[in-house]
Amino acid sequence: MSAVTARSAAPASERRRPLTLKQRENRTGLGFLSPTLIVVLAVVVVPILWTILLSFQEIRLINVRSAGVFGNYTLENFTTVFTSPGFWGSLLTTIVYTVGATTLSISIGLAAALALRAPFRGRALVRGAMLLPYIAPVVAVSFVWEVMLSPQFGIVNTFGTNVLGWDAPIAFLSQRESTVHLFGLELPVPVALLTVIAFEGWRYFPFAFLFIMARLQGVSRDVEEASLVDGATLTQRFRHVLLPQLMPVIALLSVLRFILTFNKFDDIYLLTGGGAGTDVISVRVYDFLTSRFDIGAASAQALILAVFLIIGVGVYLRFFAPKAEEGTL
Repeated sequence: MSAVTARSAAPASERRRPLTLKQRENRTGLGFLSPTLIVVLAVVVVPILWTILLSFQEIRLINVRSAGVFGNYTLENFTTVFTSPGFWGSLLTTIVYTVGATTLSISIGLAAALALRAPFRGRALVRGAMLLPYIAPVVAVSFVWEVMLSPQFGIVNTFGTNVLGWDAPIAFLSQRESTVHLFGLELPVPVALLTVIAFEGWRYFPFAFLFIMARLQGVSRDVEEASLVDGATLTQRFRHVLLPQLMPVIALLSVLRFILTFNKFDDIYLLTGGGAGTDVISVRVYDFLTSRFDIGAASAQALILAVFLIIGVGVYLRFFAPKAEEGTL
């Protein structure tokens, strides 16, 4: 009996071969990645899928409990969004805001990195101070800007009326447009939109400053010194020596800042509440959700926002990313 048991157990033991080193490493790596994967699924993937499901259902706050995977799917939410007053104007405002804020933040970050590249006494302290707009709480800095730009007691309007000779204080955060006379032409200027763009550029230029400063540390001084010996001017050295080496970093920064700014909500909402011509799509999503209690339309608008963002990133990857890689050769 024991001999029969031993013979029947032998094939099973032969099938249990010891794991190879590669298999053990794979299992260990999977074990380390599992917590992060679970968090990403719970925090990112599941909400995205749920938003997609809600965008194809007529769900309001009163009947949100009826939402489910097997609900009644429809395209009515997208029709509501596309035909709602101000949607296309809001999309144009979002694009202008995103492009302007991205360009301004990268330009200021580039200028700051070049200015602080050469060593001087106290450079580390100045570099650290450059990070204050980025690390400060957004509620605090937005409140400071509101006080600073106040038409009643703000320091900017006080300086403008007393020193620069302004005729009247300017309501930077509540005035939609102002007319500027230039070369005999009357040009409308979006005051509030330009103000939030300036705030965005000031607040997030340290992000670009860190990236560009890190890249500048790896740029060899020999090429610059050789161009200086050849008689190149400051602008020529920047254009033909530094800029080609910084272009890959600038291209990457452009994509990152475009994505982050395109979805920006808190900065604009704290400063203007989405009024005075600053009604970007992210603010409209919030208004659909809190004012109309239309969860389906809000989800559809958020999905449309994501689609436009994906298209923009795809255009970058198709036309601009290869050029950035060629610049590194």
